[in-house]
Amino acid sequence: MQPADIGIIGLGVMGRMLALNMERNGFRVAGYDLDHEKVTAFAAHTDKNVIGCPTLADFLAALEKPRRMMVMVPAGKPVDAVLSDLKGALEPGDLVIEGGNSHFSDTERRAAEFEALGIYYIGTGVSGGEYGALWGPAIMPGGQPEAWLLVKPIFEAIAAKVEGENGQLEPCVSYIGPRGAGHYVKMVHNGIEYGDMQLIAEAYDVLSRGLGLTAAELHEVFAAWNTGELQSYLIEITADIFTKIDDLTGKPLVDVILDEAQQKGTGKWTAQNALDLGAPTPTLNAAVEARIISAYKEERLHAASVLPFTGRPAPAIERAALIDAVKDALYAAKICSYAQGFALLRAASKEYGYNLNYGEIARIWRGGCIIRARFLNTIRAAFERQPDLPNLLLDETFARAVAERQTALRDVLSFAVAKGIPTPAFFSALAYYDAYRSARLPANLTQAQRDYFGAHTYRRVDRPRSESFHTEWIREA
Repeated sequence: MQPADIGIIGLGVMGRMLALNMERNGFRVAGYDLDHEKVTAFAAHTDKNVIGCPTLADFLAALEKPRRMMVMVPAGKPVDAVLSDLKGALEPGDLVIEGGNSHFSDTERRAAEFEALGIYYIGTGVSGGEYGALWGPAIMPGGQPEAWLLVKPIFEAIAAKVEGENGQLEPCVSYIGPRGAGHYVKMVHNGIEYGDMQLIAEAYDVLSRGLGLTAAELHEVFAAWNTGELQSYLIEITADIFTKIDDLTGKPLVDVILDEAQQKGTGKWTAQNALDLGAPTPTLNAAVEARIISAYKEERLHAASVLPFTGRPAPAIERAALIDAVKDALYAAKICSYAQGFALLRAASKEYGYNLNYGEIARIWRGGCIIRARFLNTIRAAFERQPDLPNLLLDETFARAVAERQTALRDVLSFAVAKGIPTPAFFSALAYYDAYRSARLPANLTQAQRDYFGAHTYRRVDRPRSESFHTEWIREA
């Protein structure tokens, strides 16, 4: 029997779709799963160049050597269980690709364990959902450079394709960096995704609750936005969502969906890691917190009946003007949110020795993934102009874009406050911008307080930063 070029362990939705994507692109694929029904269903594709393997031994025997296999099982203990079974069965030079949404620290640990055995290990972020897995995801592999070469032809074949600067199609995959770099970048992608989704939700809330736009009108607004600078997958599907009518009630489906957003944890991981690294990501954090408070549905229903709203009249603004202001505010806030995400990548690259290429990351995210957008072309160009750019807000293109739209952002926030509409992501984006552009912040008082109650010392504006000082704030009687 002809050996398989690559194997997939875990034939759930994502694993099966990736396997079929690989087969469609000319590779023979072996598949294995603990669920025998999934193996049987996979093997039933008799018109395709696939092998369904009933046991792990059969799976390993079906692979061409050095063996290449991709583990597509739920993150956490299931991954460790599969890897434990593999350790004693693999040979030096084999390659294990971990393709689920694993925490990058777990990938770091596993990579070290397998490298000690002489086995290549790649932690790979895959974005695009079921459709992307089948027709072209964005792929973020991290591991040994020589391990990347073993899987490069396959990943480049199955990845989403976007038009490059020379007019030719480019695959949305590139070597990210060592060890857990791939899963780290995927984690930050998801954190940025949280921010994007929350900003869009707040724009919807301002237009719907604040301005009274119907679902049909919202569709027109978002569809129009998707033809300009806000063009993106998330704006596109948002426009589509407003067209769906509920079969049971005849109402727009969005209006009968419970306002309780769930999460799988990757956004929270991004926020936690940003705090660990001391990298400010307030918009990403606000998005996570917004999902958390949405889960307090019963408490919110009670609070809505007892907590009064005593706002002032909203600023006078014409309907069309407010819609345009929300569009500009959304773009400005989006820039601030992505600036936070890429600044976090920069901090992580330094802390973990990843040597990340930010322009390449922006290029990879242009297709296949959830945050794919026209906007990422501008980000890629910014890092091509200045690879060591510390913050996107310092790029002349983005600095000018926010400067031209910050009045709109402030106007929208004033309107939302007057209407009692919560916009935590919008507020956090503006606060980040205002803090970043402030030559002086009130942290001097904070540090004085710390020195007062805890003798934590402080530095002075008129002395070298290497020097520390302490003041005896309380005079003895």
